[in-house]
Amino acid sequence: MLSLMMILGYFCIMKLRLHSFITIFMMLSGLIYGQTAQRTVIHIERAQTQQYDARLGKDIERLIGNVILRQDSTRFYCDSAHLNQRTRNFDAFGRVHIDVNDSLDIYGNRLFYNGETRVAEMFGDVKLVDTPTVLETQYLVYNRISGMAWYPDQGKIISEENTLTSRKGYYDTRLKEFYFRDDVVLTNPEHTAYSDTMVYNTRTEIAWFYGPTIIRGEDNTIYCEYGWYDTRLDQGHLSRRASIWSQEQTLSGDSLFYDRATGFGIAKGNVVVTDTLNKMLVKGKTGRMWEDIGKSYITGMAQAITYDDKDSLYMHADTLFLYFDKEKKARSMFAYYGVKFYRADIQGKCDSLAYLMSDSTIRMYHDPVLWSKENQITSDSMHIAIVNQQIDSLILYNAAFIVSRDTIKGFNQIKGKNMIGYFFDNELVRVEVNGNAETIYWVREEDATLIGIDVAKTSNMSIRLQNNEVQSINYKQQPNQVMFPEKELPEEQRKLKGFRWLEEKRPMNRLDIFRRDEH
Repeated sequence: MLSLMMILGYFCIMKLRLHSFITIFMMLSGLIYGQTAQRTVIHIERAQTQQYDARLGKDIERLIGNVILRQDSTRFYCDSAHLNQRTRNFDAFGRVHIDVNDSLDIYGNRLFYNGETRVAEMFGDVKLVDTPTVLETQYLVYNRISGMAWYPDQGKIISEENTLTSRKGYYDTRLKEFYFRDDVVLTNPEHTAYSDTMVYNTRTEIAWFYGPTIIRGEDNTIYCEYGWYDTRLDQGHLSRRASIWSQEQTLSGDSLFYDRATGFGIAKGNVVVTDTLNKMLVKGKTGRMWEDIGKSYITGMAQAITYDDKDSLYMHADTLFLYFDKEKKARSMFAYYGVKFYRADIQGKCDSLAYLMSDSTIRMYHDPVLWSKENQITSDSMHIAIVNQQIDSLILYNAAFIVSRDTIKGFNQIKGKNMIGYFFDNELVRVEVNGNAETIYWVREEDATLIGIDVAKTSNMSIRLQNNEVQSINYKQQPNQVMFPEKELPEEQRKLKGFRWLEEKRPMNRLDIFRRDEH
């Protein structure tokens, strides 16, 4: 059996002339429904004047005044008609009305009816009424056998709260389905949809899309190239380049479910959230969003990318949560479990992370590590302040530790209870150590000749760096300080308590953020 969509496509390509099309339309309508018409008589139920007029042609009977004709159970009303009983055809003029059944009526200015094929051609101000649906056009072909109606040039359909227009379309009066092609527009109080090809069921009020489609609402816009939309429930199931975008955010995926009434959505496959205000992309395999409460999350190879004019930062975690304010602007992002990030000048890892857009701060929790060029920075937790997409300052809480390699075996170390690090151009330039300050530093001449290993302890200290090398140390209290020749400092004393070197866990490129660390 031929599919209706194949037939529609065939006719669009061939661009057949009107009467040839009508002939094939009649044939295929019967083929689709597996029905053939039996020969039945056209009855004259009423006419004020009935006469033969040779000028109209052989076998033509002229009927005038409140004419009613009937074939089978269908009645035809008009002001006048020209009837040929031999061929079972007639032309009807003036206030034409086809009473198909209790719910289906067709109105127009003029009608040509073929009683053999049961196909009616209606002309001029045509209106098909299939309660509660109304189709308006200037020319309509209707097949009584198949129940199919077709218009080739501009039609308007009103069904409940929905209004649809298209350049051409079909209506299956039995399935209550419209098939639209070219410049399709569906409008209701909540949204307006624009499509290339659409199927709409007036019973279910569900619209199917088979081509590029845009659905515009008050707060957002939806795009897809295949899917369906329930206009009663305001729900869409979309695929093929599906996306939802508002003023500053876009959600896209291989497939999307969206409930406009509740603001709930599900995205699957190649999910991407784009935030142009914060210059951020969030990617993953699966995403969910709750617009009404301003929350969404993405999981499955989840990745956040922030970008500026110079570089991009790539971050991965098992799950990424985004939170939005009432104006739907992103206000915070939370990353949970296995967090890693990479940028050319800074890298990091931790168990969980929070990024607050309101004050541009990043909070890293549970064994965080930050690498800034040659420096490895660790603590129980750390807060990073961002200014103009670059690190401005860094606060380390509890067990703060900064390490950089001096030689293959030697490490420069700064340790304290809490620290504040200050950056310029994403490079560490000053460190304030507050509480239990300790340092081990390999002191060298300008030509890199080793002078000795400086070991110091005090309560608080301030350290200045340039090109990741210590330039000066200012002790706030009298330090306990000793400069050891290299050979006099035992190996076990060259590392402060709690020392760890975690270079093997450092992301070396943007793909490295997905690498799992071995425990």
